[in-house]
Amino acid sequence: MTDQARLTTREAAERLGVKPETVYAYVSRGQLSSERAPGGRGSTFDAKEVDALARRSGRREPGTGTPSGEFTFRTGITLIDKDRYYFRGVDAVELATAYGFEEVAEWVWTGEFTHGPRFTAPQPFLDAARLAVDALPVHSSTMDRLRGAAVAVSAADPLRFDLDPSAVLGCGRMLIPTLVGALPAAGKRHRGEGRTAWRLWQRLTPQVPDEQSIHLFDTALALLIDHDLAASTLAARVAASARAHPYAVVSAGLGALEGPLHGAASGLAHRTLAEVLERGSAAPVVADHLRSGRRVPGLGHRLYPGEDPRARALFALLEAIPQASDALAAARDVVDTTARHTALHANVDLALAVMSVAFGMPAEAGETVFAVARTAGWIAHALEEYAERPLRLRPSGHYIGPRPPRPLPS
Repeated sequence: MTDQARLTTREAAERLGVKPETVYAYVSRGQLSSERAPGGRGSTFDAKEVDALARRSGRREPGTGTPSGEFTFRTGITLIDKDRYYFRGVDAVELATAYGFEEVAEWVWTGEFTHGPRFTAPQPFLDAARLAVDALPVHSSTMDRLRGAAVAVSAADPLRFDLDPSAVLGCGRMLIPTLVGALPAAGKRHRGEGRTAWRLWQRLTPQVPDEQSIHLFDTALALLIDHDLAASTLAARVAASARAHPYAVVSAGLGALEGPLHGAASGLAHRTLAEVLERGSAAPVVADHLRSGRRVPGLGHRLYPGEDPRARALFALLEAIPQASDALAAARDVVDTTARHTALHANVDLALAVMSVAFGMPAEAGETVFAVARTAGWIAHALEEYAERPLRLRPSGHYIGPRPPRPLPS
């Protein structure tokens, strides 16, 4: 280094975790200032200014940040470490099994524990959401309804562009029960409807839950609030980086969640378990998947070398519920049968499938639980992203098309 307070281009790139050419892109965008090095050979950069940019952006370009070349940036919400994960430093499974969804959501949002918070849906917003949902075709999926409800509520809220943390928190506490309340009911209303778990349960099955079942459902919601930077969460953060309002952030997350490799994966696992129960064994069902070159749904997770801790927690609760015994046995049969071919552990999609099959819920129930729970996580990430520099999640494209100039097509 030429001076203790000055960095060479290479040193600045290393501190920022980017390529040297990107350092000059920062200069051209006005995000960094540079000076010519003594003798006119190269540029130098103020070390404090570089460090400040690194703190704001947290950006690492592919091939420079991690061995796998992933895009990474700082977050204080969720840590995944080996076979466990943590919400703001506290074991997420312990949180989810000890407290309700609302309490865990408040912890994820604020880092402060609140006993018995209540999420309520204002009637005008609920009316707008239900009107939008009722206008959809009868074949519309639950995800269609949730997306439509989110757009309708945003249109009904004239203060939606208020990004003050207190306003964003208020939006989260209101939006979740409004989304759930907009879904058509599958059964009669029960006691305990002030909790999200009770509200959502009655929209997925006509069965009346006992305390064990509703605790299982509540735990599933709490476990799924966040899971680091999944695809839907990254989409939500990109929207928040552009200063989209919280409803638009949630809409971005819902759009990414609907893919078969993300939120919809539990529906595939549900259908697999239903087929296993119908055919009496997992062997022919697994064989059909392998023969057609398809993955067996509900198995394996790229972030866990062993069993998904969320699945492990839900299976432990399912074991105590007699009604779930057949679906749970079918899931274990799938795991054991597949293990003869490849060692894959159960993931949370399989656990959600056991729950939805056991309680007579539709195949898309797991995805619905996922979406409602993850809405709380997207709000947490929006709060975090609103505190960062706007538009920091704006990568540069690497053009690989034909070199210009080309003649005008005719």
